Amino acid sequence: MDVLADLKTFALSIDLPALAEQLDDTAIVAMAEIAAREERIEAQGHGQISPDGLHSGEFGAS
Repeated sequence: MDVLADLKTFALSIDLPALAEQLDDTAIVAMAEIAAREERIEAQGHGQISPDGLHSGEFGAS
C-alpha cells in the first residue's frame, strides 16, 4: 500500500493526474483482495474452508 501511495505522489508531482487516479483505484482493489485473503485464512484456521476452497463440514453424521 505504501508503494502505491508513493507512486501516486510521484504521478501527481510530474502532472500525471489520470495515473494518480488509477493508482487510487488500484489501492482499493488491493485492499479488497487483502481483506478477502485474510478472511479465507481465518476461515481455514477455524476448519470452515479447506485449502482448495471447499467447505470441510461433515455431512450425514449421527
